[in-house]
This record gives sequence, structure tokens and C-alpha cells, in this order.
Amino acid sequence: QVQLVESGGGLVQAGGSLGLSCAASGRTFSSYAMGWFRQAPGKEREFVATINWSGSSTYYADSVKGRFTISRDNAKNTMYLQMNSLKPEDTAVYYCAASTTYSTVRRYKDMYDYWGQGTQVTVSS
Repeated sequence: QVQLVESGGGLVQAGGSLGLSCAASGRTFSSYAMGWFRQAPGKEREFVATINWSGSSTYYADSVKGRFTISRDNAKNTMYLQMNSLKPEDTAVYYCAASTTYSTVRRYKDMYDYWGQGTQVTVSS
């Protein structure tokens, strides 16, 4: 069993920055892939970024590439998402997810078996 808790969401103006954290507990954090997804009102949950077990490999959605950075600290059982140059279209509930089946980067939400409760990010224009 894995428990995930996101933090760091909030309200920011367009062009600003925000950092999210995802604290994990339970099974061995350092052995599995992690990801960030987001869901805007009326839309499906979409992929944002993923990172492999060691942090050496990452992959981003085209919409956030160059603006967002995913990272992890296995010693702290924590994953991060640094979001820069935020746009109003980045407004959504952001979820972290763990894939205990895979250790390499995974962009599809059905490959993740544990999810956090989500944290709201609102970008004003």
C-alpha cells in the first residue's frame, strides 16, 4: 500500500511560479515510477510529467515542456513539480501518482495504481 499526499498548490498570476510536492509513504518509494497529472473542470485527467525510479529519466507533456520540471528525492520519499511561466490554461487540480508495477517513465494514467488526493492550482490572467 502506498499513500501519497500533495502540497504546494495555490493561486498565482500568469507568468508566475509555483512548486508542488508529493510525499509518499508505504512501500519502497525508490523502486517505482512516479508521475504528475492534472484535471481541469469538465475535462479528463491528463498527463503532465513522469520520472523514473532513480530520477535519471523524465518525460513531459508538450504543453508544459520547457516550463515545468519534475524531480524526486528518494531519501525523503518525495517527488516535486516546479512550475514556471504559468498560464491560465495550467489551472487544474494536480495529482501525483505512483506506478508500483513500472520503474521507468510512464505517461498513461492506467499504468499508475496509487493516487494522491490532488491539490488545486489556479493561474489568474
